[in-house]
Amino acid sequence: MHRTFFPLAWLVLPSLALAACSRPVSSAGPEAVAPVANTAVTTPPSTAAPTPTAPDCAHPFGLYDNMELIYKLADANGKPQGEIRKRVVSLGTKTNKKGDLQINTVLLKSGYYGPDNQLIRQQDLTFHCQRDTAFTDGLQEMDYDNLKSFRDRYFDFTPTSLAWPHQAQAGSSLPQGGILVDVHSSAVDIAKVYTTVRNRRVVGGPQNVTTPAGTFLCYKVESERESAIKPKPDIIRRTISYAVDYYSPTVGIVRTELYDKGHKLQQTQVLATRQLR
Repeated sequence: MHRTFFPLAWLVLPSLALAACSRPVSSAGPEAVAPVANTAVTTPPSTAAPTPTAPDCAHPFGLYDNMELIYKLADANGKPQGEIRKRVVSLGTKTNKKGDLQINTVLLKSGYYGPDNQLIRQQDLTFHCQRDTAFTDGLQEMDYDNLKSFRDRYFDFTPTSLAWPHQAQAGSSLPQGGILVDVHSSAVDIAKVYTTVRNRRVVGGPQNVTTPAGTFLCYKVESERESAIKPKPDIIRRTISYAVDYYSPTVGIVRTELYDKGHKLQQTQVLATRQLR
């Protein structure tokens, strides 16, 4: 679990891009990272990363040292909304509590950049793989807009990873995942804030999906997202939305479509680059 404290007023930023001061007090999961000034970033030269021919659990989602993924964001009309860059920091291994299962991990630095290439928010994510299934970090599902009303409060983040099997089957269901945040002061609990990705179903595939980064054999996964603020056990304010992910077992998610509760397209996130630095 991570605990972070936000002593300053929240800045009003676009959805999925709320910056905040953070102070980790535990190493039991991915940690939030302090905000960075909105300055343009110059990207160093890079080369395209080769596409794996088969899933490799030693390298979850085909990730290697010095690799970076860039996802381009656009609204329903195709207008650019910035990009998400995920850079591999390190790879490692660990075992479960019983010591009979090896887990391969990848630590990534994820940054959200606005349309003008200004860095808005960063966070650390941990992906992992065990046996024949890779997992993304539930922390990346956080809707930071739901935290901006809480000032001078402590946040304890508890993520639940999302499973992406190497051998998916159309018609199968996948476990839910997401992020739970306990909001509290030094003395009392204040609220629970969460995003849960549920009703995850493999509805099609494998099928070829072409992106600027290449053409990948993908499964189509639909899901429902519930983002909520729960100040009291009998009071809850929730928002329901939907997502469609195109997932390649060799390289991970290559395209995401986000829809509102009326199933109207709101945003696309497309893998534009897989590169080595």
